[in-house]
Order: sequence, then structure tokens, then C-alpha cells
Amino acid sequence: MGRRISSAALAAGLTVTCLVPAIAGPPYQSDDPEPTEYRHYEIYTFNKGARSKGDLAGASGIDFNYGAAPNLQLTATLPVGFDFPSNGPAAFGLSNIELAAKYRILHQDTFVFDVAVFPRVFLPSGSRSVGDRQASVLLPIWVQKDWGKWSAFGGGGCQISAAGRSHDFCLYGGTVTRQIAPTLQLGIELFHQTADGIGNPATTSLGIGAKYDLNDNIHLLGYAAKGIQNARTANRYSWYTAILFTF
Repeated sequence: MGRRISSAALAAGLTVTCLVPAIAGPPYQSDDPEPTEYRHYEIYTFNKGARSKGDLAGASGIDFNYGAAPNLQLTATLPVGFDFPSNGPAAFGLSNIELAAKYRILHQDTFVFDVAVFPRVFLPSGSRSVGDRQASVLLPIWVQKDWGKWSAFGGGGCQISAAGRSHDFCLYGGTVTRQIAPTLQLGIELFHQTADGIGNPATTSLGIGAKYDLNDNIHLLGYAAKGIQNARTANRYSWYTAILFTF
């Protein structure tokens, strides 16, 4: 499930016991190892963004997930980026399309944790004003453990850019959630990303998230985070909102 906004994409944009089984991953930046159920769909219509150095950038779009096989999820994300710089005109355009495949290699029913790999390819941006003009690939591992109404998931990996080693970076995150009511889940997350280029500092943020089930097929997701490392220059605050359709 793709929902993070990396400082690489942001910097480019600046220059850019539920009604259904618990769904981890979005709205958090950390992902989870649980794939979409076999022959089922998850479709997110999302808006995400971050404020940095007085500028505001992000994307809106569709995140499409399909359970192609047991323990295998195929993902495609189509984002339209936006950029509102403090010293220039606003910009909009097709940002980096994402293609990914999540495969769960271990299950907590037979092992201690769920464990999955979730390689993700970012295609070059379709716009000259938003997104990253270079392709890149993210290679993460995600882990999860559930007990009662609680769940903990996280992990991390590194993103390798065609622009060169100076643009490569790694990210790490962990999230703890609790089912507060049959239709409401709340969570808290700590997330870190290393520097992704000269002049772009490492960032760490603390965020809170919520998921509310309107019914079996429609779910509301929200997330807000505040930078706690280099917040003035890299991430004063960020957000993610989505309507999730499951069927």
C-alpha cells in the first residue's frame, strides 16, 4: 500500500474486531506485510502532502491493490502532484507512477511474525514541474505482530535512484494501533528517513492515524504527523487522507 511522501519526492515537487479484517499500512507511512486478500480489491482515493520551508507540496490520486494470488498483492498508484512554493507559481501535473508487488514470505500463524517484501518501482514523473524526473526503486521488508485489539507493524528499506548514489536514501518506521471500537482504529507512528541529497537533511516525524469503517466496503482514513528532527527545513507537518473501497 503506497502512502508515504518521501523528502526526495517532496524536494522534486518543491523545485515539488472491525466490520472487515483490520487493514494496516495506510494511512501510516510505515507499511505492513499483510497483502490484499486473494481475488479481492482495495482502492484508495487519497490526498497527501507536507509543508517544508514555507512551501506546500503533495499529491492526490488512486492507489489500486489486487490480491493476485495467496500472499501476493499487486499495486499500482497514479498520483497527480501539486506544488505551492512560497516564491513562485503553483504547479500541477502527473507525478511518479508507482508499480509494486507485496509478497508475504512468513505468517504469524506458523511463525512469530508476518514478514513480507514489497519492492516498489517509481517511474519518471510525467511532469517537468512536480515529481522526480528520474526512476527509482524502493526495496523494503515489513513485519507485523497482532495480539487482541493491538497490532504493531513496521520495518524499512532503501530507495535507489537512477540519478545516482547521492540521491539514494533509507527509511524506517514503526506503528502501534488499537481497535478502540468495532468500527474505529487509532494508532501512533514514529518514522525516519535519511538524507536524500546534498542540502536535504534527514527527517524524523511523529504521527497519529485513524481508520473508521462506514460499512463493509467503505472506510475513511486520516493521518497527521509533525517533524521532530530538522522540522523547520524538511517537514513542519504532513498529512494523508483517503476513502478506501474494499470488495
